[in-house]
Amino acid sequence: MTRKYDRVPELSLKAYTDGDSEARKEFQQALWEGFKYFGFIILKDHKVAPTLLKRAYEMSAALFAQSEDYKMRFFREDGQRGYTPFGREHAKDSKFPDLKEFWHVGREFEEGSPLADFYPSNFWPEKPDGFRETFLEIYDALEEAGMVMLEALAPSLNVDADYFRRMATNGNSILRLLHYPPIPEGADPNSIRAAAHEDINLITILVAAEGAGLELLDRDGKWLPVETEPENLIVDAGDMLARVCNDIVPATTHRVVNPAGPNVSRYSMPFFMHPHSEAMLSCLESCRGDGAKYADISADQFLKQRLQEIGLAG
Repeated sequence: MTRKYDRVPELSLKAYTDGDSEARKEFQQALWEGFKYFGFIILKDHKVAPTLLKRAYEMSAALFAQSEDYKMRFFREDGQRGYTPFGREHAKDSKFPDLKEFWHVGREFEEGSPLADFYPSNFWPEKPDGFRETFLEIYDALEEAGMVMLEALAPSLNVDADYFRRMATNGNSILRLLHYPPIPEGADPNSIRAAAHEDINLITILVAAEGAGLELLDRDGKWLPVETEPENLIVDAGDMLARVCNDIVPATTHRVVNPAGPNVSRYSMPFFMHPHSEAMLSCLESCRGDGAKYADISADQFLKQRLQEIGLAG
């Protein structure tokens, strides 16, 4: 490890997309070091418009303010699209439910597309107005930011620049709109807003949340708050990336704790970037070392296994 960090590093994506060759190399090195050390980095100077982020958060709050009867019209048992009610999901290996509700937006495809054989269709509520257009726009913007991040990571892993872009094109990526309501009276004292967990996917791009609470478990076994400006993006590596990297890039444990101050709602918006369903999660040659820790498995098989473990599949 070339340096020790005491906070998650903030990187300028513009240095990579618009910089000269030296600036691009510096970004790639800083990305590699931050990912190896924390499994997390913070991204500033990206191309996701602040006005779009603001509009998306306003619509998310308006959605969750609807009645429970209305939201339950868009509930699916598998939780892959639409609404999942409060207290249904739990962290892997935890029996205590998380104190949250959420809505999933997946890839949109045209009628008759072969993707319909792999991915469920989205649910689109009638209100708030403009919901579909807003969240398809932010889905596309966050996905492209993720593609650029994965492209920048590729040289450090000794793979072609488009290796991860090919893996993630037409992937089962999901935008999750999260609402952590005020902690209700009588809530199980063992439950928190999001119990300690690692993400399932390749990378997660989190629009900096409205409200504190996100913490990661650092290399010294201490919980470190992850905080940044509202327009920045927090990026972390998931289990799928850790798997193909043989854990050289870790899927870092993180959580969202209950509020220490006023007991108010918290809103968050992670984009979970997934490979396409038939992609194989195989150890990269550059990461093999003394041997692969994990057997090859398809992205679809791995996802289904994990959804069962967190209570979102039968």
